[in-house]
Amino acid sequence: MIDQALGALRIDEQRLLQTIEAMARIGPGRAGGCNRQALTDADKAGRDQFVAWAQAADCQVAVDEVGNLFARRAGLDPAAAPVLAGSHLDTQATGGRYDGVYGVMAALEVVRTLRQQAIVTRRPIEIGVWTNEEGCRFAPAMLGSGVVSGAYTKEFAYARTDKEGRRLGDELERIGYRGTLPARARPYAAMFEAHIEQGPILEHAGCTIGVVTGIQGAYWFDVTLEGVSCHAGPTPMELRRDPWRAAVAIIEGLYALARECAPDARCTIGDMAVTPGARNTVPQRLVFPVDLRHPDAATLARMVARFEDLVGRCAGAHGIEPAVAQVWHMPATRFDAGLVELVQSSAAALGYSHQRIVSGAGHDSLHTAQFAPTTMIFVPCTGGLSHNEAEDAKAADLAAGANVLLHAVLQAANTP
Repeated sequence: MIDQALGALRIDEQRLLQTIEAMARIGPGRAGGCNRQALTDADKAGRDQFVAWAQAADCQVAVDEVGNLFARRAGLDPAAAPVLAGSHLDTQATGGRYDGVYGVMAALEVVRTLRQQAIVTRRPIEIGVWTNEEGCRFAPAMLGSGVVSGAYTKEFAYARTDKEGRRLGDELERIGYRGTLPARARPYAAMFEAHIEQGPILEHAGCTIGVVTGIQGAYWFDVTLEGVSCHAGPTPMELRRDPWRAAVAIIEGLYALARECAPDARCTIGDMAVTPGARNTVPQRLVFPVDLRHPDAATLARMVARFEDLVGRCAGAHGIEPAVAQVWHMPATRFDAGLVELVQSSAAALGYSHQRIVSGAGHDSLHTAQFAPTTMIFVPCTGGLSHNEAEDAKAADLAAGANVLLHAVLQAANTP
């Protein structure tokens, strides 16, 4: 519960909005959003601006070996494990103003508010800015936090290249953000990441705060179905080895599997490559990606087993040679139960409507949860739209999320 003496404490809504808008003017998009991809000149300018703001709020800024930023506000006990709040500043090529940026600016507003009110915490507070969360320039996504968590090595990160062949390590050097702080896990008492939901659930429910209990697990696969190419006219239907016959059955089976594992299951087929791709030719080969997601690891594992069996059965029934290749896996992640309760009690004490929710998208919190108590705070975004220049959120909701973050961080930073 919120301490009675601090119960009236709130962030400055207008200052928060002005800071978000100022960052949005750095690397502007073509349609009102942002194009501030990782380690570009625009990303450097955004980082420089954040560092100036953090230093003006009496924070000491450190940069680690993969460019992650940590702005530290001192606490009464410098040896105590700090509380971290933050997210990322890089965007998609056609990104919005709030994805990632909101979490950093909300954390900055927390520190500004504490400074303005001359409130000193027992533990230090850090604002974290993670490198290359989006992954649209350098794959994979969430790379900076992934190196710190041990999911990737520093050398692996440095060797990632963009479409022009530029190496991530070289680009860190070029923009001046290849730091000296070791990129490895350090002790933290708690980690919080405020974020827009990036989906429609909160808005649909008319709810202000999403109390995030974890992140959905996900698997990406590429399915290849090999048949025999032949002329569309002379070849009877029953004598064809048409990979579409297997593909249709597989796709129908996947949607049935998602219904069976509802309401939390997700199944997406987002592309299709057809060879040779001629109007009057039965294709020889189909290749399509499958994205399977579920917040429960055991259920997701069963979905994967069912999917692989489905491909084999449907392909065999139509004389098609199948192949399934796993491309990527994001493990289902449960957040720290105590921090989840802290966010929920803070939202309740502040009078905000709230509900528990699982994140359908990956975030840096997936990696930080591997080495520190972690949770997230969601606020609604208009139409559930994100990764889009039209991304938007209500001022009152943004302020509410920052207020919940303020009180959760304050309590965590004063724990023994």
